[in-house]
Amino acid sequence: MTKSSRARTLRLAIFGDRRKGHVAEAIAEFADFVKGKVRTIVNCGIDECAPENLQEADYAVVFGGDGSIIAAARRLSRSDDKTGIPVIGVNLGKLGYLAEFSVEELKKFFPELVKGKAKIEKRMMLLCRVLRKGRERFCSTAVNDVFITAGPPFRMIDLKMFVDGKHLGDCVSDGMVVSTPTGSTAYSLSAGGPILSQKMEGIVITPICPHSLSFRSIVIKADSVVELRGERLNEGTTVSIDGQVSLELGIDDVVQIRRHKRDFLVVNNPLRCEWDTLATKLGWAERPKYQGI
Repeated sequence: MTKSSRARTLRLAIFGDRRKGHVAEAIAEFADFVKGKVRTIVNCGIDECAPENLQEADYAVVFGGDGSIIAAARRLSRSDDKTGIPVIGVNLGKLGYLAEFSVEELKKFFPELVKGKAKIEKRMMLLCRVLRKGRERFCSTAVNDVFITAGPPFRMIDLKMFVDGKHLGDCVSDGMVVSTPTGSTAYSLSAGGPILSQKMEGIVITPICPHSLSFRSIVIKADSVVELRGERLNEGTTVSIDGQVSLELGIDDVVQIRRHKRDFLVVNNPLRCEWDTLATKLGWAERPKYQGI
């Protein structure tokens, strides 16, 4: 038996929202491209794949935009695989900040993937729990962020903030964003927060339209535990995970956020670096448009 015949076949899990025609077409094209070259463990919609069916996969290939990749990452975090399954994001959405590959780039990169030469980057995730009188009523993984929004009737809310059990301060605002370094370029950035390198480990706390000019975003250690407690809330005040999973909050609820025990594993596109992505997709550090030049 030759060495090549003894090599284990690469195993893939393929995700995508097939309700979108262009996504279904791209998945079908890719499935045809890899036929006979790899073993496909599952080929399904993001919400259709049971976590236990993903344990054998070497990589998860996700077709869609950032929302699809974030949803897939949360689902993969619930599998029993102890090390996590690296995600290959294929951009079929509008921005595709997390989706590092185009369909054609993935095809060109595929031989390197089969050879085991993929560069995998670890990115921290958050775990959000909502407790009421000591009992858990909600739990979810966050790839980008956990945020609390004031909600209807849209009066400002008052949140007490604690870090590692110590009172950090009170915030009267339209809400609060607690994000990972990956999520620092999402809602937190729009709310005035800093940009963190995706390779960093830290938690960003950013107020949404605070009722104070002195209240600015801060970055704390990755192993910190953040607790947010409502002193004054609205009827529609909500905690949201990555903008995809939400829960209405009551005055007795405590939102507890800490680092997840697992990391979000991303396969990097060797044709790009994180700063290229920041510049090309978010327009960071663009030169002024001088007249006559």
